[in-house]
Amino acid sequence: MNFLGVLALILISTLILGHLSRQVGMPAVIGQLLAGILLGPAVLNWIQPTHLVSEFSEIGVILLMFIAGLESDLGLLKKYFKPGLFVAVIGVIFPIAVIFFFSESWGFSPTSSLFLGITFAATSVSISVEVLKELNALDGKNGATILGAAVVDDILTVLILSVTVSLLGTGEKANAAPLWLTLVEQVAYFGAIYIVVKWLAPYLMHLAQRLYPSIAVTIMSLLLCLGMAYVADLIGLSAVIGAFFAGIAVSQTDYRKEVDQNVEAIGYAVFIPVFFVSIGLNMRFDGLWEDILFILILTVLALLTKWLGGGLGARLAGDNLADSNVIGAGMVSRGEMALIVAQIGFDAHLLGSEYYSAVIVVIILTTLIAPLMLKDAIRRA
Repeated sequence: MNFLGVLALILISTLILGHLSRQVGMPAVIGQLLAGILLGPAVLNWIQPTHLVSEFSEIGVILLMFIAGLESDLGLLKKYFKPGLFVAVIGVIFPIAVIFFFSESWGFSPTSSLFLGITFAATSVSISVEVLKELNALDGKNGATILGAAVVDDILTVLILSVTVSLLGTGEKANAAPLWLTLVEQVAYFGAIYIVVKWLAPYLMHLAQRLYPSIAVTIMSLLLCLGMAYVADLIGLSAVIGAFFAGIAVSQTDYRKEVDQNVEAIGYAVFIPVFFVSIGLNMRFDGLWEDILFILILTVLALLTKWLGGGLGARLAGDNLADSNVIGAGMVSRGEMALIVAQIGFDAHLLGSEYYSAVIVVIILTTLIAPLMLKDAIRRA
């Protein structure tokens, strides 16, 4: 099947299964993830995770996080930075420590055990963003804390990953830039974000409005989004961090509503459904039965460590039990960040090929379960 047929099949399946998910009281994203599992190699084998699907998927997650930035309240993000920091730090330490000891007891080497812990320390907030948007909970205290914590979480994970690969890696990723240079670049990047939010974005948006009012503002916002995502990726951060802060920058201008409407139409019409489907396409069932106990235990640990770690961080920062439960559940999903980290570990020979497929399945299972946990936590709050 050529790519146009693949794209049409993805869009119609996500539309139908997303609607059915809502009809039975589940978030639409569950149906979209299941569409990928159903259409992919795991079941029908109609669609393969090709390079072109991957590229569309990457654009999808970047646009999703750009929209999250657009719809976030910068004042709330600043106000709840402290609880976000607590949530991120404890939410990273818990999975690394618990999964390290579990993996060692299962027979993994210390190096592989450490890397497995790092893989499940990475949060993919894009899934949580979708649920929060659907329940109108993104622009609030808990939404701001989850988003802020996810940004810090990504930075911590990337830094730990950089140190681990630099010291222990033996593959091509081990020949990356020196750690001190990576740290300097990332500090400079966050300094540049302040300039973009304060001065550059308002100036560029105003300039675009003067040049060609009907569409230039949206084009300029997308240029900011893709540019900041590209630079973030270039210096070792997740591209979604750059996209999120680009959305924050545009949200501080007079064109926030116009850009939000236009980019949502572009993203949700094509690219974002492909992102959710692409996660399901990575699911494989071949030869997994022999690892089923490992998969089940690791899935439970991956869910509990992030939920309890994030919830404990929120509780220590002063949140009540109900809000801590929501915040912990919002940090559970792994998604694309964990998939990226797992691939880096595989390339650097820090994660053995015999367990790679099992780890991918656990990542996908946490991504499927996380929206249900978050929706239930919000309902109880």
